[in-house]
Amino acid sequence: MAKRVLTTESGAPVADNQNSATAGVGGPILLQDQHLLEKLARFNRERIPERVVHARGSGAYGYFEVTDDVTGFTRADFLSAVGKRTETFIRFSTVADSLGGADAVRDPRGFALKFYTDEGNYDLVGNNTPVFFIKDPIKFPDFIHSQKRDPFTGKQEPDNVWDFWGNSPEATHQITWLMGDRGIPASYRHMNGFGSHTYQWTNAEGEAFFVKYHFKTNQGVRSLSADQAAELVGKDANSHQTDLLQAIERGVNPSWTLHVQVMPAADAADYRFNPFDLTKVWPHSDYPLQRVGRLVLDRNPDNVFAEVEQAAFSPNNFVPGIGPSPDKMLQGRLFAYADAHRYRLGVNHTHLPVNAPRTAVVDNYGRDGVHATRNGSRHDKNYEPNSYAGPAQTDAALAAPLAIHGWTGTHEAPAHTKDDDFFQAGELFRLMSEDEKGRLIANIAGGLSQVTRDDVIEKNLAHFHAADTDYGKRVEEAVRALRED
Repeated sequence: MAKRVLTTESGAPVADNQNSATAGVGGPILLQDQHLLEKLARFNRERIPERVVHARGSGAYGYFEVTDDVTGFTRADFLSAVGKRTETFIRFSTVADSLGGADAVRDPRGFALKFYTDEGNYDLVGNNTPVFFIKDPIKFPDFIHSQKRDPFTGKQEPDNVWDFWGNSPEATHQITWLMGDRGIPASYRHMNGFGSHTYQWTNAEGEAFFVKYHFKTNQGVRSLSADQAAELVGKDANSHQTDLLQAIERGVNPSWTLHVQVMPAADAADYRFNPFDLTKVWPHSDYPLQRVGRLVLDRNPDNVFAEVEQAAFSPNNFVPGIGPSPDKMLQGRLFAYADAHRYRLGVNHTHLPVNAPRTAVVDNYGRDGVHATRNGSRHDKNYEPNSYAGPAQTDAALAAPLAIHGWTGTHEAPAHTKDDDFFQAGELFRLMSEDEKGRLIANIAGGLSQVTRDDVIEKNLAHFHAADTDYGKRVEEAVRALRED
């Protein structure tokens, strides 16, 4: 078999890849050594900015198969027939830590899924929890700053974490999730995934529904205690990546069953709490889970950088029959996610193989920019409307229009009868077994007791008291005991 020839970036063969060109034996290196300069210059530019959030991630390819008829709720083509399969790519991630962080830590997990549909890519960007810490995107940069490394100490500070939470009572529900038994998944395969936000589905008749996505793991939910996680991090900081990679390589293909909760659009206005509030769940007794299909992961990426780090998920990538809701956090992410990718990867990041549609044809007037690969031919115009048979609009909206009214301004969300920040956190606490409650209290107290300011501790204790009397009392006693030690 003939040897492959090593070349420069321009395709010229490389004569010597072991020794730099010098001025005589042992002399200084020559500026004319193009191969050396090219290698060093390229090496300096190998890294791209890491994600500010969800930096540490793992990914896999697979498929989604429809198992149940949902055409009464949506006209999305990839959901149009039982048995229909669509290729997918998923990226799991931690949220707060950097690219070099450990996997087995107490942190929400990203659950970002790309469907390569015949009508274009549909991106569903969620987490492994059905709720989040805040309900308005204007607070998101501040929230993330409070959870990341402190500018002075260079490490995550309990004072910052709990100070933000203490001044953001809407975080109480998600704190109860995060500090509970499911706060540290045993692996990416053993956790559920949620769309978290509320989305809109529209059927062929134009009827609108609001939906929430639930991906239930078919491997069973498994989580780690704080001690188990610390031990695992010491053995393999990349434990979740290792598990996912090795499982798929062995042919043990993880899968999830997708269910949705479906709310007729007319129900939203009078529902007992704001159905578009990301800090709330819809009780299953009100809107039961309805099965849609199954997600199967069956192929590892060949190159982590090209296919996991350069994977770009944007919740504004919708397809006909699916659209946004008035969820304020979703509305903010419709801009922020796509803009983050334009910054990290460039305006033409959708040309990259992992982000490009598989079967849908891309035909628009986007031109130029760094790494442009679809600039068209001499016959293609770069403006619209035109008289040269260029692509034209369909006049068919992807989703149903949303009615709006009132005055512009910085409004708080409209109040519903059960709209408070503590009711659902208390409901979640009361659902737990006594052992689960004990572990939850210990996890919260372990972090809150490290806070140096008494007023910050008192603010957070007030939130747990408001959620449930026993919840607050037990957290308060546990914090006091740890601070007196």
